[in-house]
Amino acid sequence: MNPMYITFGLYLVAVLGIGLVAYFSTKNFDDYILGGRSLGAFVTAMSAGASDMSGWLLMGLPGAIYLSGFSEAWIAIGLTVGAYFNWLWVAGRLRVHTEYNNNALTLPDYFYHRFGGKSVAIKLSSAFIILFFFTIYCASGVVAGARLFQSLFPDMTYMQAMWLGAGATIAYTFIGGFLAVSWTDTVQATLMIFALILTPVMVYLAVGGADQVSAAIAAAAAANGKQYNSLFTGTTFLGIVSTAAWGLGYFGQPHILARFMAAENVKSLTNARRIGMTWMIVCLLGAVMVGYFGIAYFGAHPEQVTSMQGNPERVFIALTTLLFNPWIAGVILSAILAAVMSTLSAQLLLCSSAITEDFYKGFFRPNATQQELVWIGRGMVLAVAGISIIIAANPENRVLGLVAYAWAGFGAAFGPLVILSLTWRRLTQRGALASMITGAVVVVLWAEAVNPLLKRAELPTMYEIVPGFILATLAAWLVSLNDQTPEENVLARFDQARNAYEKAK
Repeated sequence: MNPMYITFGLYLVAVLGIGLVAYFSTKNFDDYILGGRSLGAFVTAMSAGASDMSGWLLMGLPGAIYLSGFSEAWIAIGLTVGAYFNWLWVAGRLRVHTEYNNNALTLPDYFYHRFGGKSVAIKLSSAFIILFFFTIYCASGVVAGARLFQSLFPDMTYMQAMWLGAGATIAYTFIGGFLAVSWTDTVQATLMIFALILTPVMVYLAVGGADQVSAAIAAAAAANGKQYNSLFTGTTFLGIVSTAAWGLGYFGQPHILARFMAAENVKSLTNARRIGMTWMIVCLLGAVMVGYFGIAYFGAHPEQVTSMQGNPERVFIALTTLLFNPWIAGVILSAILAAVMSTLSAQLLLCSSAITEDFYKGFFRPNATQQELVWIGRGMVLAVAGISIIIAANPENRVLGLVAYAWAGFGAAFGPLVILSLTWRRLTQRGALASMITGAVVVVLWAEAVNPLLKRAELPTMYEIVPGFILATLAAWLVSLNDQTPEENVLARFDQARNAYEKAK
């Protein structure tokens, strides 16, 4: 009858209930994948934010700040700038262009029709990239969920915690599809902002106020030989660029772009941007301050450092369990599960849609019934979840590391292509394919070969999204300019979509 367990259990029951309601509102595959393009501004904003901010927001980011101080906040700064321009440049245009390109339900389907709908190479390549990187991304969510359940249930093994953490997410995504994911995202985003406002305030008060926080930070800095208060200490120009470059990733994240595609109309996206950016800034600031005040708290109470169990990514969990009444702690820890579940569910659904819409329907069953596609989609949710659980089975996995790899892959493979496909009519199919493949390959090679080589040579490394994004953009530009001009019907459709967007915004 632990109050923390009760509140946690009630939260799980609530999201499963939302999944059941969504099940009865899902009538066809369009509903299952994009909710019938019916999301209003508030749900669009909260769903985009929650599906973006995974377990790394409440685990990876506070842990990084706790270890190194404000120099790790460049991630938050880069993400804020990138998210804003993604809303401003991409959201409305993508909503209109996908509708004009055969009412595309998925990113691969949009790319296929945007360039004439004649070659399946771009559809297959983009669907494969989605499956490859999202399976890794899903694994990060499974790891974060497992860490949370291990913290709540100390006697539970990592494998047991992993299955329990993933189970509820898989269940409501399987049952309710996009509507369940979007509605639960709204609840989860509310929980996350509540936790990220309340927790740093409580830690600040527990330390004793501004003077005590400053003194404890200074003492910890002296003891550890670090400078926690500076954005620049211990960093290099290359390091800042690499960290802030996380913001480039927004332009290519399929689970975030899907929220734009599902919006009710272009005008609703303006209000959604304002709501979403406010939510994001407050949450990122809260996560940074949890890590920063955590330095002061554990500096002042070194005997309690063991509550993190040697893993700095547990700093939010440790502070919550130490400082809050168990009833409140249960609600706040539910926010971590909310962050994990919201992103994991969005990613599972995107993988499912890629397999069902772009492989199964596209190549094997073009005349499949809507009900058949919905059930194939549900089956694919289970299949992708199973593979992600296998990847996550290693308890040494770090949440931020897995997220960084997948984030870079999507950002470089799809980011330049999405921006150019919405703004440059001269972009050709060959240019698009070259951009996508270049971005994905460069990210993998840079992460697996170049950065390890630089480390061995004791040279500074670079986050793989930077070379990937630059080279993918160059590939699109150079190949398109040396290719034949797109066909007249492709150019005409682009012009229609562009004019429709200008009228609608």
